[in-house]
Amino acid sequence: MRRLRSSAVVLGGVGVLAAALTSCGSEPDRRCVDPVSRDVLPKKECKSGGSGTYYYGGKVKNGRVEGGSFDKSAVDRGGFGGSGSGGG
Repeated sequence: MRRLRSSAVVLGGVGVLAAALTSCGSEPDRRCVDPVSRDVLPKKECKSGGSGTYYYGGKVKNGRVEGGSFDKSAVDRGGFGGSGSGGG
């Protein structure tokens, strides 16, 4: 009986850990871009006083971002089984 109880505790702990890991999804890709042209800029341009803003998700094509959003919450987050890129 004692052995069964130990196994139940271990299995329960594994389930809790798995649920925590899958719910934590990773952050979407973040790139510094020109807010008008969507040209990719150096990261320093997104620091205070710079001309850039962050763009989340999507991909870079010919030096410009597409398929993401300036709104971080509008982009799908990758996790286990997630792609990390999103619409917007």
